[in-house]
Amino acid sequence: MSDSRAAALRSLLFASSAAGMLIAAPAFAAEAAAEDGVIVTADQQQPANLGTIDVNGQVKKPAPVSPEFVAPLVDTPRSITIIPQAIIEQTSASSLQDLLSNSPGITFGAGEGGQPLADRPFIRGQSSGNNIFVDGIRDTGGQQREVFNLEQVEVIKGPDAVYSGRGSGGGSINLGSKSPKLNAFTNVSAGAGTDGYLRGTVDTNLPLGETAALRINLMGAQGNVPGRDAVDYDKWGAAVSLGAGLGTPSSMVFSYYHLTSDQMPDYGIPLFTKIGVRTTDSGVLDVPYDSFYGLKARDYLTNEVDTFTFKAEHRLNDFATIRNVSRFSRTLNDYIVTNPGDGGYVGRAADGTYWMKRGTKTRWNPVTTLANVTDVFGQFATGSIRHSYDVGVELSRERNKNASYSTYTTSGSACPTGLTTISGSYPTATGASGAGDCTQVYNPDPDDAWTGVINRGPTSSNTTEAIGVYANDSITLTEPLILNLGVRWDQYSVKGVNATATQAAGVWTSTGFTAVPEQTWEFTNYQVGLVFKPTASSSVYASWSTSSTPPTISAGDQNASGGTGTVDGVANVVLDPEDTESFEIGAKANVFHDRLALSAAAFHLTRKNALILVEPNVFRQEGEVEVKGIELGVSGNITREWTVFGGYTYMDSELTKAAVVVSGTPPVSSVNPLQGLPLANTPEHSASLFTTYRLLPRLTIGGGVYYTSESLGGNQGGAGGGNNRVYAPEWTRVDAFATYDLTDRATLQLNVKNATDEDYIIRTNGVHHADVAAGRQAILALNLRF
Repeated sequence: MSDSRAAALRSLLFASSAAGMLIAAPAFAAEAAAEDGVIVTADQQQPANLGTIDVNGQVKKPAPVSPEFVAPLVDTPRSITIIPQAIIEQTSASSLQDLLSNSPGITFGAGEGGQPLADRPFIRGQSSGNNIFVDGIRDTGGQQREVFNLEQVEVIKGPDAVYSGRGSGGGSINLGSKSPKLNAFTNVSAGAGTDGYLRGTVDTNLPLGETAALRINLMGAQGNVPGRDAVDYDKWGAAVSLGAGLGTPSSMVFSYYHLTSDQMPDYGIPLFTKIGVRTTDSGVLDVPYDSFYGLKARDYLTNEVDTFTFKAEHRLNDFATIRNVSRFSRTLNDYIVTNPGDGGYVGRAADGTYWMKRGTKTRWNPVTTLANVTDVFGQFATGSIRHSYDVGVELSRERNKNASYSTYTTSGSACPTGLTTISGSYPTATGASGAGDCTQVYNPDPDDAWTGVINRGPTSSNTTEAIGVYANDSITLTEPLILNLGVRWDQYSVKGVNATATQAAGVWTSTGFTAVPEQTWEFTNYQVGLVFKPTASSSVYASWSTSSTPPTISAGDQNASGGTGTVDGVANVVLDPEDTESFEIGAKANVFHDRLALSAAAFHLTRKNALILVEPNVFRQEGEVEVKGIELGVSGNITREWTVFGGYTYMDSELTKAAVVVSGTPPVSSVNPLQGLPLANTPEHSASLFTTYRLLPRLTIGGGVYYTSESLGGNQGGAGGGNNRVYAPEWTRVDAFATYDLTDRATLQLNVKNATDEDYIIRTNGVHHADVAAGRQAILALNLRF
């Protein structure tokens, strides 16, 4: 951490302590979320519910914030999980990946195969990194997202183009930001823990008259990743939101969000392919899990985010409310990271030790986005039939720049002489990446000295423009029967410039720029669902939904192609989008006087239209994958003292039609050995349960259990991931939680993450490396609200 940032963090923590305000305890999340009043009784301060509390003291179940959801969750015919602020705080989450472990069926892919080192969730086996939204607007750019400014996270599972537009084959994730309220409160946080953990947050809401308010959120954090001592981070963030006309028919909210994150990037440990000998059943090399192959002297990862949002809303009457949201954002994803499986040279010394040359992945990727969404929503009746509707239009323009760095080594850790070469060529001073930069495969040293030439190469860029028009309607035909309809039309276009260059001794020489012709896609998607309500608090449903993914979005993912390809011998054909459709049946119920929400769903998802080789020299868009499974969910209070939040997902996935394998002379095609295999990053079983119990009036205990069965590595469509049978073994993690109320406003909170210090692989890309999960960490925070 830089001296200036460390000083800023210490100042934040000192100011917190001096003011006597030390973390927004989960117990107080309900008050912070109350729109129109303040709930201050001691009972309601306890973390004994997972909803917000209204002015009458009633628990309100979390609901999606977007007007595109035209019915309550119990009446919406699809799987939706809402992770409330209480879970964010009780689990001591600090990243989106931390938080989404509470939603089974979501995994995270490794950064490889053209993918940036950033959040890359997979939902129902489909890559969904481009389907993350903030307050209903697509959050573009490679990032590792923070949670300090979130009130809730909404996970929509299954094709949801009618809500989210292009590229939502597996589902989408919407992050709900903290917003101004009309009641005054201040929550400040300071926590300390093992592995150098320090984190402070301030959340203050200041009413400005009867209908205006200002909300400010600040965050500073630093620490090391448990079990990965060389991997450290420091970050700070700020969010300011000013609202006027709150609680009136006409309101406006202006928000600004900033995040700066600096960390040591971590590509984990290599696979057996590094030495050519399989040392474990999973294919992950049998090195110690604390092995780190990066270089402190060279590697870095910087994320920066700046977002300006303006929302205006005017309620005309029950029939129509108009809402307009405009946003400008800029993100930067900038890194040099060592890839332990992609350095080229590997050799074996006479004493049996293996040596490798470090390989690097680099990226400089700023993205700017301008977006506007306008909705008209409300309710009306046509005779005895009632409608709850939303119609809208979305406009966006994204400018994406991309460049690589040279990492030419002038002086680094030398490779010993006399090695028996396993792969690659012995690195010499005349090599393309310079001399040396070697380390032992089984005993890497991140403190190796390194000097070299780092220059950023020429910049490629592309511009994406999108238009979406949509309509959703929840139609109450009779009291127990509801018809849900949705339709959306999208136009998506991309154009750009590709830079080419050569590199010598770390110096780039541009060889020119090539314009990429504009490519445009138009597609229409649908949702149809029928809901039957046995009671007012329960429902059973059946639904069908579709989604379209333009090929430029999913390039680099399994079975995906670029924007153009050769189809039936014709070159440069603009490819059709990949199509996803899903059939789902399910049931939902709110029980125990609406304190506990239960859900169950069965689904069958098919994605098709990927470009594949179907016979020698013949490509067609006939690739297909299939995922079917069931999902169970629970959220809320079993008793007044006992809360639960969790679920279980079973997925049976299959690559049903892959590119054929061509061999021989004349060429003969045969079935791809990958065909019939499960999809990458799609475990068959996953489950999570976080629960708390108020054991004494001031003491609450609990914890979480998280399980994932084995999961194949990435690059499923290539020769590596499937043929090598590389997978992340099954794992179970146990977390512990406790709070003790010192007073009716002060609370101590203890979190022990991975309490059993389980060693496990959280993901692998299947070709180069496997990412090691964090080890045990204890965090203690003192909480005060006023």
